[in-house]
Amino acid sequence: MRTVLIIDDNPAVGEALSLALSLHEIRPLTALTQEQGLAMLETERVDVVIQDMNFTADTTSGEEGIALFRELRQRHPDMPVILLTAWTHLETAVELVKAGAADYLAKPWDDAKLLATVENLLELSESTREVTRARNERRKRREDLQRRYDLDGIVFASEAMARTLDLACQVARSDVPVLITGPNGAGKERIAAIVHANSAVKRGQFIAVNCGALPGELIEAELFGAEAGAYTGANKAREGRFELADGGTLFLDEIGNLPLSGQVKLLRVLETGQFERLGSGRTRQVKVRVLSATNADLKAMIRAGTFREDLYYRLNVIEVNLPPLADRVDDILPLAEFFLDGRAELTDAARDSMLGYPWPGNVRELKNSIERAALLSSDGRITPEQLNLPQVATAAARNLDEPSRETVEAALGKAGGVVSRAAQSLGLSRQALYRRMERYGLAQA
Repeated sequence: MRTVLIIDDNPAVGEALSLALSLHEIRPLTALTQEQGLAMLETERVDVVIQDMNFTADTTSGEEGIALFRELRQRHPDMPVILLTAWTHLETAVELVKAGAADYLAKPWDDAKLLATVENLLELSESTREVTRARNERRKRREDLQRRYDLDGIVFASEAMARTLDLACQVARSDVPVLITGPNGAGKERIAAIVHANSAVKRGQFIAVNCGALPGELIEAELFGAEAGAYTGANKAREGRFELADGGTLFLDEIGNLPLSGQVKLLRVLETGQFERLGSGRTRQVKVRVLSATNADLKAMIRAGTFREDLYYRLNVIEVNLPPLADRVDDILPLAEFFLDGRAELTDAARDSMLGYPWPGNVRELKNSIERAALLSSDGRITPEQLNLPQVATAAARNLDEPSRETVEAALGKAGGVVSRAAQSLGLSRQALYRRMERYGLAQA
């Protein structure tokens, strides 16, 4: 049940507040001294604290309230605290609000305002607790993955990335082919390297080939090798990547660019481990773990006749999908800090700009943007201007149903300042309404 702790040396204050809270299904707890209040916080689950500013008879300085607030902040940094203050202490209360207090109410208080403030803080406390719980679960999951597997130092914080890495590491021990899908720049080669690092052939070579970076007529020679004179410019025999990767892993990036003739040979290697170099009749045998990656729609290529269906099913025994960075928002700032490596500091405005940008170029674009900003930062602080991220036009980005400041104010007024009711009337979540209130500079009731 939602619980509010009242710390006030006046029993009448505790009784009055307890009655008002109980009528709204809020469980009140009361403490007459600072020590009792702090002790209750160690044994009870409390969502909000209401504290007085003075606890000794004939004392009006507010120093006791300041000391209690600081102790609360030290022991429970996320606990919302409402200050009860006489008019002579308003200046002190304002200073404490700047230091982290949730709000202050002057005595005698207005019940409606107090209840609206408590309701909003209870909602915020619930949201904060849920965010903290989710963050802790993600941290534990990340630590578990790092303990169980070799993640090659990859930086991540999102649940989506954790799921991708978990699957990649689970299938790493088998010798079946793995198809890694995802957009350009998302880090497919890093996933392939992690699969290799956790595989039975991790002591062997990890060889990567970008099939999209080679002319079609040279891909086969690159993969399977060639004898001297096999093609123009082939002055001596050369090993192919399959031979170099024997006993290890071969990663074929942009597999959709492999020509049909190369696809036939690749299918044979996957099925038998056998192939011939270009210009040679000698059959060679290798044992290679093959990983492949693509950002292309291979099924559409099959329908168009440009990719073999039998090869697709041979490569795609297990598919590991790497989501775009836009779907891994929690990874953006940790990656940015990693790429910065302490060379500069991101301002709050720069962080907001990064979190609001869709990153069509994914991790590669993020890295380039950070490198550029670090070079341009003369004072060690990175601003949105130095990131140089394209801005989405306001008219295009804004929903036509976006409530105006006046609409939000009217909804809050009608709801008596209770954010959940106002959000429901506007068709928004509480978190969405909180964001708009912050954007419009509207203080919580």
